[in-house]
Amino acid sequence: MYVHGDNLEQKENHPSKYQDKESKRYLREIRKRYDAWRQDNIRLKGPIQISSESDIALCQMRTKLLNDYKDFLDQQHFAEKFDSRSNLHSSVLEEFMYYLFQDLVASISTDALIGKSHTFKDLFIRANSFRNMLDAPQIKIEKKDHDFAIGTRLEAQFQTKSSTEAQKENWDIPAIAIECKTYLDKTMLQDASTAAEQLKHRNPEAMYVVVTEWLKLTESVNLRKFKIDQIYVLRKQKNTDREYRYAATYQKNPIYSDVVYQLFDDVRKFLTEPWEGAISHGLSKGVLL
Repeated sequence: MYVHGDNLEQKENHPSKYQDKESKRYLREIRKRYDAWRQDNIRLKGPIQISSESDIALCQMRTKLLNDYKDFLDQQHFAEKFDSRSNLHSSVLEEFMYYLFQDLVASISTDALIGKSHTFKDLFIRANSFRNMLDAPQIKIEKKDHDFAIGTRLEAQFQTKSSTEAQKENWDIPAIAIECKTYLDKTMLQDASTAAEQLKHRNPEAMYVVVTEWLKLTESVNLRKFKIDQIYVLRKQKNTDREYRYAATYQKNPIYSDVVYQLFDDVRKFLTEPWEGAISHGLSKGVLL
């Protein structure tokens, strides 16, 4: 759930890295602001599955808290001390997804899967002989990491007629998978599209979206050929290399609350409205897709 907080804690407790005085001081400063950001988000309640006039205002408040924390964390000295490989900065958006959707999901079901997830991708059967296949074949499960997912957990059991024991597996199955990016370029877009296609191959009703702060795509990219359902660019801005973001002349857009609300409302509709994908339903209208 609190992936950014977990990342911060790992740095605070790392046995060898981040042990110099400067790193420790920076981590103390970040910890203080993070704890306040987390508690402020926990205190806010909603939005939930039932639409309310306060929904837009709630998204605005959550967005303001995010902007305040991001502006603090994105200072140059923090960015230089904790680079992109540390995932400190990128994990903020992943944790924000939890704050944004936690009350919505809880209002639908307290048993739902929510947060960073190691989800089901595929399975195959392995046996070292026909006798072994009859008695105890091994079920090998392929899984895929998703930055954020909302879904369910399946408990599966595999057993042949002649086997004495069953192989038990737990699978995370996302209804919605969200890829979180600081910026989105063409290579990242292609990777996300492949992940979306793999997800939809096993769960055709699933929704796959990308949430990014900045965009690094040209007009030559045809978005319609990719398998992603939607891309939300929170800052409504093209990407600028990090060294230019700290120039005095650079104008950094804030994260816009209307984009955050659009993301929330699209996900809410998807989770609360019927998924009419059956052939019989389309046949009644004469239109199948």
